[in-house]
Amino acid sequence: MTEEIKVIAYCVKCKTKREMVAPQPVFTKRAQPAARGKCAECGTNMFRMGRTELHEGLTPPPKPEPPPPTGKMIIVESPTKARTVGRMMGKGYDVQASVGHVRDLLRSKLSVDVEHDFEPRYRVPNEKREVVKKLRAKAQKCADIYLATDPDREGEAIAWHLGQVLQVDPARLHRVVFHEITEEAVQKAFEHSHGLDMNLVDAQQARRILDRLVGYKLSPLLWRKIRGRLSAGRVQSIALRLIVEREREINAFEPNEYWSLEAELKPQQLVEGERPLFTAELSRIRGAKVELGSEAEVQLILDELAEAEYVVSKVRNGKRRRRPAAPYTTSTMQQEAARKLHFSARKGMRIAQQLYEGIDLGNGKPEGLITYMRTDSTNVAKSAQRQARDYIAEHYGAKFLPAEPPQYVTKSKGAQEAHEAIRPTGVPHSPTVIKKYLSRDQYRLYDLIWRRFIASQMNPALYDTRSVKILAGRGEDKPYLFLASGSTLRFPGFLVVYEEKTKTDDNGAEQQKKQSLPVPPLQAGALLDLVRLLPEQHFTQPPPRYSDALLIQTMEKYGIGRPSTYASIISTVQQRGYVRRERRRMVPTDIGELVNDVLVKHFPDLITVDFTARMERELDEIAEGKRAWPTLLHDFYGPFEKALEKADEAIPKMRQQEFVGRDCPQCGAPLIVKWGRYGKFIGCSNFPDCRQTEPWVEKIGMHCPACEGGELLVRRTKKRRRVFYGCSNWPECEFTSWKQPLPQPCPHCGGMLVVARSRVAECTVCGEKVALDELPVPEKETA
Repeated sequence: MTEEIKVIAYCVKCKTKREMVAPQPVFTKRAQPAARGKCAECGTNMFRMGRTELHEGLTPPPKPEPPPPTGKMIIVESPTKARTVGRMMGKGYDVQASVGHVRDLLRSKLSVDVEHDFEPRYRVPNEKREVVKKLRAKAQKCADIYLATDPDREGEAIAWHLGQVLQVDPARLHRVVFHEITEEAVQKAFEHSHGLDMNLVDAQQARRILDRLVGYKLSPLLWRKIRGRLSAGRVQSIALRLIVEREREINAFEPNEYWSLEAELKPQQLVEGERPLFTAELSRIRGAKVELGSEAEVQLILDELAEAEYVVSKVRNGKRRRRPAAPYTTSTMQQEAARKLHFSARKGMRIAQQLYEGIDLGNGKPEGLITYMRTDSTNVAKSAQRQARDYIAEHYGAKFLPAEPPQYVTKSKGAQEAHEAIRPTGVPHSPTVIKKYLSRDQYRLYDLIWRRFIASQMNPALYDTRSVKILAGRGEDKPYLFLASGSTLRFPGFLVVYEEKTKTDDNGAEQQKKQSLPVPPLQAGALLDLVRLLPEQHFTQPPPRYSDALLIQTMEKYGIGRPSTYASIISTVQQRGYVRRERRRMVPTDIGELVNDVLVKHFPDLITVDFTARMERELDEIAEGKRAWPTLLHDFYGPFEKALEKADEAIPKMRQQEFVGRDCPQCGAPLIVKWGRYGKFIGCSNFPDCRQTEPWVEKIGMHCPACEGGELLVRRTKKRRRVFYGCSNWPECEFTSWKQPLPQPCPHCGGMLVVARSRVAECTVCGEKVALDELPVPEKETA
């Protein structure tokens, strides 16, 4: 009998568990068993979920069909992009962010089954489990799920991984691609949704597995043979090799002396009412190119030329066009931002990402200001060209507008022509108009991108050119040929908007054209008077060290890496301690040179520019559907595995210990320099029996200005490893400076000087600026 069965439930009035009077077995709408009754003490209605003895012999009703999914969901990578797209699409769409990749290879092991066609073993990282759980729950309720990740291989792979973890019917998944985050572009992308491009996914997967095989096989070799915390990579090690070989080329360079000779001349007859001065350079002697290697050689010529007669033999007037540069690609944008704004490659990409994902321009609706910033194409959409032409015609006039929109040929190897160049999404959003809504760095980069694009759609600049040949000698014998040339800007064209920064010369300094005097309009046969001869001594210069711009330019030239990887490659070689910065240029460290030498010697076919560029071409073939990705990995891994076995046997252990010069205060064993996650530290050589550690300190040779007895040290932030300067008495003394303090006092007020720019010091007290080369050499402290 049901009265004999006791059912205990919680009474909300008594606030404790009570026996239920006259309990009745029931089933919920979802066919879940439960019991209903009244409290034996107060008579309040009671309800308890769960099966009881009362349900014995009862048949539960059939479970109702779940309601069909009705919602629409959009998944992008970043929260910023999600907010921008969400405001554009309205309330009918639930826009969520995956926050990057949602699956990856296991960090703790190789995670690639080399015995079975290199099958990868993916898993959701611990830090992404909550994200995936949330996305999966929302996806179950949605009829349509739009994967709106970035329009490149990495974005396609993220979309594929999302499709794998959401656990929904593939028919509900749609891929949308847009190259700019504007309402028009986003709406058009949703009208033309499509399936995943598995060729792009396979290309990204092949790259990921290839990099994992190289990194997870070579890095442990370096740990065993040299020291821990080292790494090697398929592209990273090539970048390191370029930097090391350039440094050795510089060290081996022997400068050679050479001389140039110019003559300052003026016509004997009046030209346009005056006798203007101009300069001409000695080019040939008796038809042979001039090569003056010493002052003695120059002196012989000077004696003859001082008494020579100078006559114009030929005058050539012409015209020259200077065409604008193409709109930015990732590579050219990073190079120009490094030269003009002194941005590192990583900083340039970070600011560009902010401009792409959306900025609020005061109307509460963020919108992307530039097109997708990872591209190697110079293509421009016709709608953008029309916008630019309308703007040019309105603000500069019809004469600055070419008859047809210019077309640019993409020079990058393996460029993806379906992409666009980096350009502003809306030409009317000129930098000056939206400056108040941007940060300083955002404005400076946007200004570059906007001006470069507008200039690329304008007419060339036109120059009038004049070149003059001058013979010098006595009588009929005139063996010396001087050349004078110059140009005058006749029509500025695109230069009214933008001029490209000059590239670095062989010395690494900015090219600066010598300010020569303009060449006057002369006639053939005109006689000239010599005013003075200008001999100048020169020395050949070594090639420059790599800057971010120069290294990116070199990698692009050889086809190493992709636009999306340049910044991370440069950051990695610095974070590993292989490279240090000196005046924004890269110098290899001792450990960097050692790692490079080991890898180049024992893997001569792998650590080469040709091999890495060939791998990039083959990855492009996979993206185009011309090659299967397992075939590429099979072709690579066999020879690589054999080379790895030989290297393991051939490389001796080089675990050199760097002694500090004092003993451990705990056990008396010598203290040595060790390397950890955050760089150098001091540890006991008797590890693991003794675990004594001390921080590594790098003194800069001056006392702290804020306390007595403290010395200033070089320190680094943990997250980004950014250098700053602090007191050795921290935390008692909290003095810090991002700029390097100098031991010399300010010549104006005696305050502390810091390095403000590469050649300028600034006083922290009075603000005066002093050239570094004008400061006295600091005196060495005597004991």
